[in-house]
This record gives sequence, structure tokens and C-alpha cells, in this order.
Amino acid sequence: MSADTESPAKPAHPPSEAGPALHLPPLLFSALAGTMAMMAYVAVIGPAARQLGLPEWVVGLSITAGGVFWMLLARWWGGISDRHGRKPVLLIGFGVFAAIYLMLAASVDLALRGQLGALALIVLLVGTRSLIGAVYAAVPPCTAALIADHTPPPERPACMAKLGTANALGMVAGPAAAGMLAAHDLSLALYGAAALPAVALLVIWFALPHSTSSATCAPDGAARPKPSVKLFDPRLRLASLTALIAMSSVAVAQVLVGFIAIDRLGLDAQAGARAAGLALATVGLALIASQQFVMRLKSVPLTRWVSTGTLIAGIGFASVALVHTQAQLLACYAVAAFGMGLVFPSFQAMAANAVHRHEQGAAAGTVSAAQGLGMVVAPLAGTLLYRIAPSLPYLLVSGLLFALALFVVLHRPLPLSSEPTSVREHP
Repeated sequence: MSADTESPAKPAHPPSEAGPALHLPPLLFSALAGTMAMMAYVAVIGPAARQLGLPEWVVGLSITAGGVFWMLLARWWGGISDRHGRKPVLLIGFGVFAAIYLMLAASVDLALRGQLGALALIVLLVGTRSLIGAVYAAVPPCTAALIADHTPPPERPACMAKLGTANALGMVAGPAAAGMLAAHDLSLALYGAAALPAVALLVIWFALPHSTSSATCAPDGAARPKPSVKLFDPRLRLASLTALIAMSSVAVAQVLVGFIAIDRLGLDAQAGARAAGLALATVGLALIASQQFVMRLKSVPLTRWVSTGTLIAGIGFASVALVHTQAQLLACYAVAAFGMGLVFPSFQAMAANAVHRHEQGAAAGTVSAAQGLGMVVAPLAGTLLYRIAPSLPYLLVSGLLFALALFVVLHRPLPLSSEPTSVREHP
């Protein structure tokens, strides 16, 4: 791998090639709103499915369907943003996301009122989540690529951690708000979540400068080379593998938390929604806490963050097998999330540091596609394994994380690649 995973002092391209400073608040707010919307669905859909008499696999299939389209289109969206700019792609992503989410909320509302049959609801859940996955796939690569466009490599882990903190705040606020609304009306929580991407759309439209696009990455008059990132690009192999296992672990934890709260703790549907929301909020707080370390300890090698984080997360997930109280559930999820908070900004920075400036969108899209693959496989596999034994998905996730920690320790990075002269700064 060509990224500097051993020391941030040896980036794949020199710090002077970073673009003008990026105004982060609009980008961070949009990430916050998008994560809130996505996490609200996770917190509400399990209890809603129970209330409607739908089996667990329906929830897993709906999230898996979204992951399929996320996986298929993330690289495409990243490449589009390399050619046409980040802001237009973000606007399209959030705009269509808001419209489809409103349709999803209306479908669940009609079903809860007895005006929509189970089969029609299943089709709509899978269909709308598929479309949401297809358009939301534009957001993670564009936000990560924007940061890479305007940040020198040694500073990227800290900036990615700020983006991760915004996502973590969304994980706190989204489930908490959804849980409170779901206590009164499950469909109301989804309507509220549908408004969030619309707000993000307005923020991006008015507050994100038009100049923050990949077009600024090449000097005036210089030809911008075509991105050459391949699907299985060896430069991104470790970052993509880490993204796949990390997102699979998170997806399993998200999709099963409502069922664990109901089945293991003996709660009803509404109490289960509140417990799931509280657990996911605890996850967000733990993510925020751990990402402060990545922001402040800039000299720590990225591979060390990944190996340490996966070990901690593996312990947390394995401990869920012993849970019998809500406090224990929250503690296990907090430990797992603390470890994940060290992992996510690290593999994003590894990917950004591995490629050239004109390839940032494609690289971010490749890693995002790996995350999408995790969203494809993990929810459906997790819900199927859950029917065999509730602890089995968590133990499997823990084993994968321990194996990844060992692989990262033994992994040797590829030599650094040189930057094409066509995208270097003018003397």
C-alpha cells in the first residue's frame, strides 16, 4: 500500500499540494444530519417490524438492499465528483435522499394505520432503502474527498476524525430523538428523520463554497489526468479490507440492537425502541471520545490506531454474548464503539494518503464501496445467524476484528508512489 500507514511524516504527496483551506462547518453539519437520518431508521424499524408482525429478516433485507446499491454506486459517484466537482454531487445526493425518505416514512405510517398490507410494505421498505442507498452513496466519498482535496496528508487523520465526530454526534442525536418520538408515534420519528437531509441540502447549497471541488486540484492551464484507481487497487487493499470488516461489525450491531433489547431484556416494542436508541446514542458518545485521541495524537501511525481499535472493539462485541441487563448492553456497545472510533478515521486517511490528488474521489468511492459491501452482507447474515443463536453474530464479528488486528500488525506497506508531474504545483 502506498499510503503512509507507518508515519504521517511521509505522505504519498507533499503537504504543499493541498488545496485552499476548506470551510468545514457546512460539511460537518451535512454529515451530522445525514447520519441522524440513517440512524433514526435503524433505531425505529426493528420495533416497528415487531408491531406490524414482520419477521427479522425483512429488516435485514431492507438494510442489505440499501447496501447493495451503496456498494455498486459509491465508486461511480466518487468518479463523477472528480470530474464535475463535489458540491453538485452532494446536492443531488441529499435532495433525492430527502424525497425517498419521505416516501419510506409515509409507507410505514400507512402500514401502522392498517391501510397498507404486509407484502406491499415489504416491497416499499426494500425499494425505498435501495434508492436511499443508491443516492446516499454519493455523500461519504464526496465528504472524504473534499477533506483530502484541501488538507495536507499529515493533517488528514485529524480532519477525518472531525468528520467522524460529526457522524458520531449524529449517532447520538438521531437515535435519541427517534427514540423519544417513537415513544409517542413510530411513524412520526421517520417523518422527522426525512426532514434532516432536506436541511442538509439547504446548508450545502448556501454555505458550501462552489470552489470546493476537484477542479481546484489542478493548476491553471494544466491537464487534469484521468483517475486510475481500480476496484482492487493494491494501494487501497488494507484500507478497503479494514473498511469492509469495520462496517460489517457496525451493521450487525445496528440491526440487532432492537431485537436484543426486546428478546434478551424482555422489553416491549416501544421500550425496545427507546433502549435501542439509548444504546446507539451511547455508541455515538464513545465514538466522539475515542476520536479525540486521533485528533490530538497526530504522531501515532495509522496502522497502530487500526490494530488497537479492532482489538478493543472485538472485546466489546464478544461481551454482548454475556448481556442480561440494559446497563451491560450499553457498556458493551460503548467499548465496541470506542474501538471503532479509532478505526474509521484511520482507514479513510490511509486511503487518501495512498493516491494522487486527482484520484481522491475515486479512492474514497472505492473504500466507501467496501463499506457498502459490509452493509450488504452483514445485516442479512446477522439476522439469519441471530435466529440460530442471538450471541452468534456478535461472536463472529469479534473473531473477524481480532483477525484484522493480527493482519494489520503483520502487513507491510507498499513503497510510496510518485505524484504525476501534471498535477504538481507550479514552481
